[in-house]
Amino acid sequence: MPYTQAASVLTDITVLDLTRVRSGPTCVRQLADWGADVIKVEIPPDLDAKGGLASNRHGSDFQNLHRNKRSLTLNLKDEAGLKIFRELVAGADVVVENYRPDVKTRLGIDYEALSAINPRIILASISGFGQDGPYAKRPGFDQVAQGMGGLMSITGLPGQGPVRAGIPIADLTAGIFCSQGILLALLERTQSGKGQWLHTSLLEAQIFMLDFQSARWLVDHEVPWQAGNNHPTSIPTGVFETADGHMNISVAGGAIWQRFCAEMGHPEWVEDPDFIDGAARSKNRDQLNELIGEITKAETTATWIDRFNKAGVPCGPIYTMDEVFEDPQVQALGLAQSLTSAELGEMNFVRQPVNLTRTPSSFVAAPPEAGEHTDEVLQKLGYTATDIDDLRSRGVV
Repeated sequence: MPYTQAASVLTDITVLDLTRVRSGPTCVRQLADWGADVIKVEIPPDLDAKGGLASNRHGSDFQNLHRNKRSLTLNLKDEAGLKIFRELVAGADVVVENYRPDVKTRLGIDYEALSAINPRIILASISGFGQDGPYAKRPGFDQVAQGMGGLMSITGLPGQGPVRAGIPIADLTAGIFCSQGILLALLERTQSGKGQWLHTSLLEAQIFMLDFQSARWLVDHEVPWQAGNNHPTSIPTGVFETADGHMNISVAGGAIWQRFCAEMGHPEWVEDPDFIDGAARSKNRDQLNELIGEITKAETTATWIDRFNKAGVPCGPIYTMDEVFEDPQVQALGLAQSLTSAELGEMNFVRQPVNLTRTPSSFVAAPPEAGEHTDEVLQKLGYTATDIDDLRSRGVV
C-alpha cells in the first residue's frame, strides 16, 4: 500500500526518527501529523533487549506517540546498518535523536559526520540536561527535570512537600520545543541552503515553562512557594466547593471583581478595606476564600457556571478524564479523532491543537509494526529482494 502523508504542509520533508521513550517521539509526532515522511529507525526486535515502550507496542501510550510514521529496523552498531543509515541521510532533511550526548558521537552520527554526507541535513537532539556542562552525560527523566526545574516546589498544597505534575511536562514540552526548532531551522535553510544542529533538553524546557514564576525570582527576587489550587497572584482564583462537587473560579482585574461580587450577592465587598485591591485580597486570601466557599456550597456546579458565564466571570467545572471528552465544546471542536489500526481496530486520540484551515492535519496511518516498511524503504535506496534477505539473515535489518 502506498504511503499516505497526514497533511500537505511538510510533504517534501523526510525525517529519520532515532528517538525512543517520550520526548523524542513527541517531537517527531508533531512533524508526522503535519505531513513529514517520518521513517522510524528501530533496533531489530531480536536485538532490542531493553524493550522500553516498544515492549508494549500495542498499548495506548505507544500507539498515541507513533502514528503517521513508517518503520525501518536497522542495527546501527553494524557497519552495514550504518552504511544504510548514511544512504538515508543523503536524501533526508532531518534526523532526530534523544540519546545521551556522547552516544551519537560514538555511533558516528553526530552533526559533523552527518553534514559531511548532506550539508542540508538538520540534526535535532534532545537530552536530559543539555549537550555540555557537568550533568551532560547524566540520564534524563521527566520527574527529575520537574524537581530540578523548580516545578515540584510550586505544585501542590502549601506545606504539602514537593508534588509532581500529573503529566510528563518536561518530556512533552522538550519535544514540542524541539519540533519548533526544526521548523525554524527548515525555514532558515530556505535562505542559507545549509542545515544545522539544534538541541534542547528536559531541564531547559522545564525551566522555560516556569514563565512568570521564574520572573518572580529573576526580576523581583521573590521565591514562589506552593499555593495549592489558588492562583499565586490573581485573587480570588481557585477551586471552590459547590452543592454537588467543585468548580474553578478565576477573578482577575477590577471589572471582573465587581461583577463577581454582585453575582455573589455581596456588592459591598468591592469597598471592603480587606478586599479593596489585589494586595488586600492577597493578604486576606484565606478569609475571602472561606466567605466565597460558604456561598458556592448552596448551589450546584452547573447553576454557578450558568450564572457566572452570564455575568462575564471566568469559571468552569473540574472534569474527570471521561467527562472531558463528553463536554459539548470538546465534541464540537472534534478534539478526539479516530484512527483505524489493522491490528487493534478503531481508536481515538487527541488531534493537533492548531487548526490550519486550508492545510489541516489528520490521522492517516496507525503506528507501524516493527520493520513494517523495511523492504519499502530499502528498495527505494536500490536494494534488491536478495540484498534485503541477506541483510535480514545477518541481523542488519
